[in-house]
Amino acid sequence: MGQLIRKAVLIVLGALWLVPVYLMIVNAGKTNADYGLTSPWQPTSLGNLVENAASAWERGNLLEGVISTLIYAIVSPAVAAIIGAMAGFAIIALKLRHSFLWFTVIFSSTVFPIQMVLMPLFIGYVQLDLYDTRHGMVLLYTVISVPFSAFVMRNFFSGIAQQVFEAAVMDGASSWRIFWRIYVPMSFPALVAIFILQATFIWNDLLLGLTLTQSQENRPIVTLLSALQSTYGGSTMPVVLAGGLLVSLPTVILFLATQRSFTRGLALGQF
Repeated sequence: MGQLIRKAVLIVLGALWLVPVYLMIVNAGKTNADYGLTSPWQPTSLGNLVENAASAWERGNLLEGVISTLIYAIVSPAVAAIIGAMAGFAIIALKLRHSFLWFTVIFSSTVFPIQMVLMPLFIGYVQLDLYDTRHGMVLLYTVISVPFSAFVMRNFFSGIAQQVFEAAVMDGASSWRIFWRIYVPMSFPALVAIFILQATFIWNDLLLGLTLTQSQENRPIVTLLSALQSTYGGSTMPVVLAGGLLVSLPTVILFLATQRSFTRGLALGQF
C-alpha cells in the first residue's frame, strides 16, 4: 500500500512538472490567430510549430548565440570541474593545512546572490576590457562553477580510503600522477554530474549574459531569445515559445545521453 501511494504521489508531481511543457508545446504550435482567440490551455493543430521555430531561429539570429553558448557551456564547466577536483584532492588526499578554512573560503562565494555584485562586476569588466567578450564570459562562468564543483569533489574524495593515496606514494607516484591516474578516473561519474548541472545552468543563463554582453555574436542564446519581443517587435508569443522549445533541446539531449553517469554521479557525489 505504501509503495502504491508513493507511485501515485510521484505520478501527480511528474504531471504537475510537465504542465509548463504542455503549455509551451500547445501554444508554440498555434498560429497568431489561434493564439489570440483560443485559451492557452486549449490545444489546436501543431502544424505551425516548425514554421514558428524557423521564424524564431531566423529573426533572433540564434545561430551565433548557439555557437557562443556552446563555448561557454562546454569550456567553463569542464575547467571548473577539474579545478574543483584539484581543490578536493588537496583538501582530502593531501590533507592541506587549514583545509576546512580553505574549503570555507572557496564555498563562501555562493553565500551572496549574484545580483549583489552585478554592478561592481560590470564596472570591473569594462575597466579590464572584458565586457562583451567571449573569453570574459568563459572566465566568469568558470569562476561561478568552481565552488559547487569543489563542494561535490570534496565529498566524493572523502569516500575514498586514504590507504589508496598512501599505497600510491609507497609505489613512488607523485601527487600529480596520483591525481590524474587514480583519483580523476575514479571520480568520472561525479565529474560528469558536475559538468551537466553547470552546463545546464550556463545554457539557461539570462542575467549575466544580459548584463555583461551586448553584441549578438557574444550574447548567450537565452539572452538573444529574450530579445525577440523587444528588439524584433514583430515576433509573436507562439514564435517566442517555439524558440524556447528549440533552445531547450540541447540540454534535454545532453541529459538523456549521459543519464546513467549523471544518476551515478549524484549518488557518489552526495549532493
